[in-house]
Amino acid sequence: MTTSTRGAAQAPAVLVLEDGRTFRGRAYGAVGETFGEAVFNTGMTGYQETLTDPSYHRQVVVMTAPHIGNTGVNDEDDESKRIWVAGYVVRDPARVPSNWRSRRTLDEELTTQGVVGISGIDTRALTRHLRERGAMRVGIFSGGAIADDAILLARVQESPQMTGANLSAEVATAESYVVPAIGTKRFTVAALDLGIKGMTPHRMAERGIEVHVLPATATPEEVYALQPDGVFLSNGPGDPATADLTVIKAVLERKTPLFGICFGNQLLGRALGFGTYKLKYGHRGINQPVQDRSTGKVEVTAHNHGFAVDAPLDKVSDTPYGRAEVSHVCLNDNVVEGLQLLDQPAFSVQYHPEAAAGPHDAAYLFDRFVSLMEGQRA
Repeated sequence: MTTSTRGAAQAPAVLVLEDGRTFRGRAYGAVGETFGEAVFNTGMTGYQETLTDPSYHRQVVVMTAPHIGNTGVNDEDDESKRIWVAGYVVRDPARVPSNWRSRRTLDEELTTQGVVGISGIDTRALTRHLRERGAMRVGIFSGGAIADDAILLARVQESPQMTGANLSAEVATAESYVVPAIGTKRFTVAALDLGIKGMTPHRMAERGIEVHVLPATATPEEVYALQPDGVFLSNGPGDPATADLTVIKAVLERKTPLFGICFGNQLLGRALGFGTYKLKYGHRGINQPVQDRSTGKVEVTAHNHGFAVDAPLDKVSDTPYGRAEVSHVCLNDNVVEGLQLLDQPAFSVQYHPEAAAGPHDAAYLFDRFVSLMEGQRA
């Protein structure tokens, strides 16, 4: 990515998809060029949490809501230390933010962090194109980075694809750190950082859990040196087929309570012997309907994933670690949204129960994790 921070509001910009479809608009944020996978997010709120979610590393996010930036940017809602999206696409940027916590405009924040974006394009047409053709590589070019369309298209087609990308180590913490329990400490959890959001360990801390966040490269010996009551697998970017499963298999072999979300759900699926595959355009937003098959309850949930687990919906499966079943399913397209082991304390979901941003329907999953750890102590 190359960027300049001068003259963004007036600079022309062009978005070029790898199949040649082109959209012209104005620069939003930094001026320059960027490449990534074009995906769309259907959330109407929570853009700050989206931008700072490490799971969006190397993705250019198209917002389907037409008006973005109206609450500005504050100092409290970031989910990590930086913006992770590779590029940002909006239709109608807010001219003036209005919120009592706002400290700066979204345009200013994108510019400061060097994030190249584009505004003033028909995001509905772009979203429909991605729904029909699927997520694909894209480039955004503005100011002096604009060249002949054929040259820009060739550069997009030369950029790396998401399939086969091993990205967790690029976004994870380099050093372990501790999020202390709020109130009385009840449990110790080792959380494998594959691209964790800040609110996730906080939700566990609220339940009396001391969370030790470990690098994605942590070994089983480093995990068990903590004498954990449970192990947590976080969300994260990239292709799950590239990730190492050593820690997960060690946890399953020792029957330590295990809870995984998003990327962690995909890795648990792989450890159990299921495959993973790339979705046509993925699930991204805070309005995705999921059914908990154990209760029949339908939750509105926050999602950000382009890959899914390939597991049978209609039967219990035998795995190297006992019987497993699909516990949650997306009501839009029947994609596997959760797994549960029946012979040991391990489960996962394909979405974000920490609700940042998003509805709180899935908060009970942290309580379910606590119950597993309580049961193991009994």
